[in-house]
Parts: sequence; C-alpha cells; structure tokens
Amino acid sequence: MSGVRAQRRVARRESRRRRLRARRQAMVVVASAVVVAGAAAGVMSALAGEGRRTTAAPDTSAPPTAAPLPAVPSATAAPRTPSAPASSASRAPRPSNPAPSATRTTAPPAGGLLYRHPDSQVLDWVAAHPTDPRRPLIEARIAARPAAVWFASYNPGAVTGQVRAVTSAAARAGRTPVLVPYAIPGRDCGGASEGGAPDLAAYDGWIREFSAGLGDGPVIVILEPDSVAQSDCLSADDLAARNASLARAGRALHAANPKAKVYFDGGHSGWHPAAKQAAALRAAGAASSGDGVFTNVSNFHRTADEAAYARQVLAALGGPERLGAVIDTSRNGNGAPAGDAWCDPTGRALGRAPTTETGEARIDAYLWVKLPGESDGCQGAAGSFSPDYAYALATG
Repeated sequence: MSGVRAQRRVARRESRRRRLRARRQAMVVVASAVVVAGAAAGVMSALAGEGRRTTAAPDTSAPPTAAPLPAVPSATAAPRTPSAPASSASRAPRPSNPAPSATRTTAPPAGGLLYRHPDSQVLDWVAAHPTDPRRPLIEARIAARPAAVWFASYNPGAVTGQVRAVTSAAARAGRTPVLVPYAIPGRDCGGASEGGAPDLAAYDGWIREFSAGLGDGPVIVILEPDSVAQSDCLSADDLAARNASLARAGRALHAANPKAKVYFDGGHSGWHPAAKQAAALRAAGAASSGDGVFTNVSNFHRTADEAAYARQVLAALGGPERLGAVIDTSRNGNGAPAGDAWCDPTGRALGRAPTTETGEARIDAYLWVKLPGESDGCQGAAGSFSPDYAYALATG
C-alpha cells in the first residue's frame, strides 16, 4: 500500500504542476528585466511578455545577423516586476572616437532615490529559500536593489491602473520609479519577443493610457527598448510611421507628467556607430520629445564604454543641452563576453548599483533595467529567475 500511496502523491504533484503551467500560459498577457508582472487589482501588468532582449545584430562589414532569441516567458498570477528581454550578441567593434567634452545646464532626473518594487521573482525566491546558502548574497546584492518595472502587454483599459499602482507606491515611499513601456507594434522584428499593440493607432491609445497612470511625481521612462536601434527590418514607410508614433509617445508622457524623464533607445556601444544611432534617434523625435537616450539594456558592455558612446550619440544628436543618458549596469561588471555569446554567458558580473548620482557629465543615471538573475533562456526558461545565475553574477 505504501507504494500505491507514493504513486498517488507523485500523481497529485504532477497534476498540480500541470495546472500551474496551464495557469501561467493562460496569463501570458501580463508580465516583468528584464519579465513578468501582472496585476490584478490595478497592480502592474508590466508584463510578462518579455523574456528576450533584442539589442540584436550590430553593424559589420557583412550583413548583420541577429542571434537567435529565446521565447517570451509565461506570466505568473501574482503581480511582479517584469523581466527584461534577453540580450543578444554584440559583435561590432566599439567606437574608437574619444568622447566629446560635455557640459550640462540642468540637473539629472529628480529623486536621487530609486524605487524597488516589492513584487519580483528574486524576492519570491529569497522568501521561499530562507536556508539556502546563496540567499544572503542574492538578497543583499540583487533583491535589495531597485530595478525597472516592465509593461509588456497590450492591455487597454488595464494599463493605467497598473502604472498608477507602481507610481503611487513610489510616491508614498519618496522614490523614483523606472518604468519600461514595451508594446510597440513589430517589436523584436517578428522574433521571439514579437507582440505588442496590433497597430500604431492602437499603440498611440495604449501609451496615452500608460501616461495617465504616471502621477505627478518624478518618474523615469525607458521608452520601448530596441524600437530605434532594431528598426532596420521595417520598410521606409513603416519606419517613418513608427518614428512619428515614438515622438507622439514622448509628448504624451510629458503632457501627462511634466516631471517625467523620457529616454529613447540608444542601442549600445557594440552595435551601431554613434552617428548612425543619432540620426535614427533624431528621426524618432528623441531631441524634441525626449530627455535623452538609454543604452545597454539587457546587455553587458562596460559602463565607461557606454558613457563615452552615449556622449558621442548625444553630441551627434544635437538638441537641448538638457538631454542626457541612462545606462543599464545590471550585468556589465565584467564587460561583454567574447565572440557571439549572448545567452546567460558565463563570467559576467553585476555592474554599478542603480543611482541617479553618477558624477559623470550628461550621464543621468545607472539603472538596472534587466533584472539580474532572470534568464535569457539558457540558465532557465527565458525570463525565469535562476538562483545559480544570480549567484554567479553576484560573485562574478
């Protein structure tokens, strides 16, 4: 009989696992840097659909080829911070031009203290594993740090409340949240993280709803990762339409909250040359509708390289002196891996802690946009939390 009971227990556990997988798959529309978030009662949907990170193929002498990207991970029922997409290879040489000197006439984003959302996969893991020997380090070096909240689902009617839940909680804490709207049509050029709004008119409406949840406090918006750097797959007409929509998005975000700091997609130092990226940003309205650019989202390039590159892009972009840059430092402590490695590459490390006090000209903040420990798809399912990967980054 004991054998029968054991078999029944195994069957019950397997049944629970199947139900959990089905529930997660049914909720793929709501997910958090990095992916996954969701949110019922107006918490975030930031969501799920994000396990990948395109930062795709850089310029090379031969036609660029994007590395294969992991599938978008499933969402969970509980509200949580969305994960960033997985990074891809950065094969082009870094720009060799020295960074131009830069002065700044205005202060970086208001609110030196960044917001840490209380729902995330790493916090769930920490709470569930009190005796795991890796827990203290993961908790201190990753879970305790503020990170971005991703909104990756096209969910009109819900997104305003989900954004408001984050911004209002941040306002009560006296902190500045970092939000990532990620629903542009044609995202990931039809790759593993495709999805988003059905068309640009629908996206315009969604971003207005997103904007309505911003509140009136300081907030940093990372507007649509890869939307500018990875746009070579679009036809000329589609590219012009996307650029116009991005410019409208920047204006909508500022109109809803004049304190919002909106950053446009600057790629990273191993991708497009600064002049090319600046031209693309100018066409997307970054100089007139934004507060600057973001670089290195979900990638691994060193902070010094990214700062130099960002200043080159800003110099080529032109526009007001107030324009600055923010850099994703979540996994760049040891720089980019050699060759084409991009999927949870070994030997990486956490980068500089998130802060708006960088001490660097025109560099407004170091942010953790990708959530360290959330897999690109090799250490675990794309967007899922891997304690082994997190521990390796924390000790790297």
